[in-house]
Amino acid sequence: MAVTYSSYLKLDELLSLQKPLSDGPEHDETLFIVIHQVYELWFKQLLHEIDYLMNLLERQDATRSLHTLKRILTILKVVVAQIDVLETMTPLEFLSFRARLESGSGFQSFQFREMEFVLGHKTPHSLDRYPEGSDGRARLARRLVAPTLWDSFLRYLTAAGYPVPAEQRDRDVTQPIEPSAPLRAVLVDVYRKDAVTSSLCERLLDLDEGLQEWRYRHVKMVQRTIGTKHGTGGSEGAAYLLTTLNHPMFPDLWAIRTEL
Repeated sequence: MAVTYSSYLKLDELLSLQKPLSDGPEHDETLFIVIHQVYELWFKQLLHEIDYLMNLLERQDATRSLHTLKRILTILKVVVAQIDVLETMTPLEFLSFRARLESGSGFQSFQFREMEFVLGHKTPHSLDRYPEGSDGRARLARRLVAPTLWDSFLRYLTAAGYPVPAEQRDRDVTQPIEPSAPLRAVLVDVYRKDAVTSSLCERLLDLDEGLQEWRYRHVKMVQRTIGTKHGTGGSEGAAYLLTTLNHPMFPDLWAIRTEL
């Protein structure tokens, strides 16, 4: 049988996956489902691209790394922009089907947690949110002990001849990325002498800023929709999301702004 547009994209299966649970069903539940399914598809692609980027950095391929970073940043802009669509749903429209979500919550997105892990924000207790033996828990467990994007970048710098401090180069990758004054001195030197590598630094900073923008837009959307109520699944809703703001993934790339 010849490949068609529909068969290649598995459209019959894809379009059968939107199954509202509310009575009627409520009109806006379809939008809610579609938006979050699309988010998960974009998260899948972002993880795919970040893994590829790490491989490129390990191979010292700066040109392809910059190209891949551009794609990641473009996808991230789309992810952030989708919040505009969600915000067309009023609080009452969301409440019309919210109870049907029961314990389901975006807080449980293991792909988003994977993105946090690969970008350096590792929280071992996050694994406890997923059942033993589940795919989500297994994937997070692998990411927990794997190097981050920042570690790949430090290896890129080392291979390029920069004196990356040993404590940064050989750090425990299960721990958060900590600021380092000696590393900042190396990065300042990069900015002053190496246009290509400093461009990589700027794109990584764009990625960090883009993720912070996503967090800000997300918390404002939640505040707009449910105010200070608890989120579905027992999460603290906007109160929790507020605690995630202003925590950069790559602190030294921000800190060197005052040292250049």
